[in-house]
Amino acid sequence: MAYNNTNSNNNTNSNNNNNIVVVFDFDKTIVDVDSDNWVIDELGFTDLFNQLLPTMPWNTLMDRMMKELHDQGKTIEEIKQVLRTIPIHPRVVPAIKAAHDLGCELRIVSDANMFFIETIVEHLGITEFFSEINSNPGFVDEHEDTLRISPYHDFTKSSHGCSHSTCPPNMCKGLIIERIQESLAKEGKKKMIYLGDGAGDYCPSLKLKAGDYVMPRKNFPVWDLISQNPMLIKGAIREWTDGESLEKVLMGIIEEIRLEEEKEKNMLSTSAESNCKMQTISVGINVHHDPILPRALQVSQSS
Repeated sequence: MAYNNTNSNNNTNSNNNNNIVVVFDFDKTIVDVDSDNWVIDELGFTDLFNQLLPTMPWNTLMDRMMKELHDQGKTIEEIKQVLRTIPIHPRVVPAIKAAHDLGCELRIVSDANMFFIETIVEHLGITEFFSEINSNPGFVDEHEDTLRISPYHDFTKSSHGCSHSTCPPNMCKGLIIERIQESLAKEGKKKMIYLGDGAGDYCPSLKLKAGDYVMPRKNFPVWDLISQNPMLIKGAIREWTDGESLEKVLMGIIEEIRLEEEKEKNMLSTSAESNCKMQTISVGINVHHDPILPRALQVSQSS
């Protein structure tokens, strides 16, 4: 399920980096913990969750747990209140706002769920900064007043087709990134920065192109996978450890891209000026140095 926000990029900043797209994972990237586990643990259902975990896929289990919460009298508002208290590093929101203010387009690709993500980003006041959120559908069943969670890709009907063992059956983030890349090509956008921490973030990292950047969280699963063979990654690798380094590294990459583009523009401008001068010189030579031929003599015919 993808949420699109058409009002996310109304930037008038003169230093507009609107050819940069920053894609964030959510759990343990924007927020410091797994949002599913946070809700289950905070509402006191950890034991039941762990008991059922070996018996069913994660999305199916989370949907089942939402029903259990409802049956035990937990309300949608209580779930929202728990989500609003989720831990987040104090520098993450400023980093997101800064990237947006610099003209970057921001998106989320996450294996959490839409209800959790939308509740949290709304609470943080950053909903408007994201043009698109891709995650597992999560919605309130108004008839039963129950939160329902379903897979992004219905793996009970077909496979998503990715062969990477790091991609769960309900979502291949690599396929989502390929779709985003296709849309960016049509829009003329050039650079992508991808941030993540989990094993599911490895496949999209492999999809990045030369000139892109991947920001794996150091000593987390995606970092370990990339470290096994960094040469497989075409984009530049810039690790981060916490919200403070996330902000520093992300701002550094954006500035690096800006300087590179400025350099390219200057080179093109210099090249164009040189070509113009060469044409002027060439024209000058043609005008002032054309050979002057002697006037033809009239030869009279003798009779």
